[in-house]
Amino acid sequence: MKGKLLFPLAVLAAIVISCSDSTTVYEETDDNVSLETSATVLENSIDFESSGVLDIYAESSNSGKYAREGEEQAGDYPLSLVAQVTPPSYAGAENLTASHIHLVDDYVYVSYNTAQDDYAGALDIIYVGDPYQPRVTSRLYYTNADINAIKYDNGFVYVAGGVDAEQSATATANSFLAKIQVSNNRFNLDAGISYAFQEGYNATDVLIQPNSVIVTSGKEGYLREYNKADLTIVKEAAYEDLRSLAYNGSQYALLDASYGVRILNSDFTEVSNIAISGDFREADKRTLDYYGDLIVVAEGENGAGVYNSQTGNLVERVAIPISPENVAVGDVVTNSAAFNENVLLMANGGAGLCLSEEENGVDVVGIIALDGSINYVETKDDYIFAASGRGGLQIIKMNKPAQSLEEACTDTSRYSGSSTLNVASNQDLRYNGSKRFNSVTVEGTLLLCGSWTVRNDVKVDVAGAFDMRGTLIVGRNNSRKDVVVEENATLRIEGDFAVYGNLTLKKGAKLEFLGDANRAYITGNVTIEEDASVTGDFEDMNNKF
Repeated sequence: MKGKLLFPLAVLAAIVISCSDSTTVYEETDDNVSLETSATVLENSIDFESSGVLDIYAESSNSGKYAREGEEQAGDYPLSLVAQVTPPSYAGAENLTASHIHLVDDYVYVSYNTAQDDYAGALDIIYVGDPYQPRVTSRLYYTNADINAIKYDNGFVYVAGGVDAEQSATATANSFLAKIQVSNNRFNLDAGISYAFQEGYNATDVLIQPNSVIVTSGKEGYLREYNKADLTIVKEAAYEDLRSLAYNGSQYALLDASYGVRILNSDFTEVSNIAISGDFREADKRTLDYYGDLIVVAEGENGAGVYNSQTGNLVERVAIPISPENVAVGDVVTNSAAFNENVLLMANGGAGLCLSEEENGVDVVGIIALDGSINYVETKDDYIFAASGRGGLQIIKMNKPAQSLEEACTDTSRYSGSSTLNVASNQDLRYNGSKRFNSVTVEGTLLLCGSWTVRNDVKVDVAGAFDMRGTLIVGRNNSRKDVVVEENATLRIEGDFAVYGNLTLKKGAKLEFLGDANRAYITGNVTIEEDASVTGDFEDMNNKF
């Protein structure tokens, strides 16, 4: 039986702890697996067309709708779009979409599947250590399998997916775990691929432990733990419809679409549960994640539910904050949710990517201005990764200011003013923080310490002085803006300076880089007029100076 539904419903199977004989492990190469060998294809997979400053659409106090902020307060979360990664494509698999993401150090590992009847998938390794120069270092194609989840650990990627067992010479069941070696940040097929198969229409999630790998599978499937070394079974438990798995250091949280959340001890004994009547549907990805003592669950049209993991009580329900026009009701659903420190991100399909903050309750900040339907979100450290269907993987940098920088700017005050920052000729202003500006004009003297984005132009007027320590990002590639330093004015930079547009130094103007760890990323032209100067050490990332 083929059963392409990724996560169908079924009659509840009895929970069994055992070592089943139904799993077979293979170590071999596969004719249905291949590597992308064209450096041009990998290079062209990175799309910078929309890179640059990201808006956040906030709720209007007048209309109640979510729209771009006007001349109001400068917003928090100065996000920038690093780039988009075009989904892999090959004959018979032109509609692959990102299904799962795992960030480890400077590399992100991405899995892809297809919603079509046929099985097709792919894997990417993407370098994101430099936010201005990401690159796909390796790509692997599966012509006969969906890949639904991926994790990297100690030189191997572990992927969970689905295959048509009736059409495969290797598969003994539809759900599988594969272990693939990674060498020098590239997939190494010469080492072979180890497989383990288990019951269930499709494997849905994978979790890495020090000595084992744990996999969930959907209809008539299992929670199963494998020995990491040889993929032999350690233990298993049968469930009706598992979608996602999380671990908090002592207990597992299982999202069972037939019931809700099940909390298990390390021996897979269920110790508590949380009944949820959410909209989990038959073929949709749904996730859960720990945040301290809280568990956040993606519940489809009901938004995200936040529960106390100890008591099972609903702490808060975060509704989907926008229902766009011309988007089908069925496309406005929370597919995935994840925490990053006190930030909650919700992938709400056609309603976009919602950013909220958790401070004694969850408060919606707004909708991040991304194109496409957002089907999955993963976040860690300073990055957000959003899967947007055929629009590809969107790599977002949060631009959190460094703690050391904030400490070095203790003589400044936290900025809390207008999104249009105007510094008069008789003013000497000094601020720290991380904000989104509409525009910046400096006639007097301004010091900004932290991370800052500017949607429109930046102008340092005649004889003005603008000092920036940290990160300053201006404009975006599809809406380029300029930085103009007028006659005898000074712009000083210590840190990262990105302009998606032109930089102009008028007569007698000065651009000074302080320290030895500076970078300038200019996408337009750099114009240096008579008697203007550029001094100091910096990396000219696009060779514009």
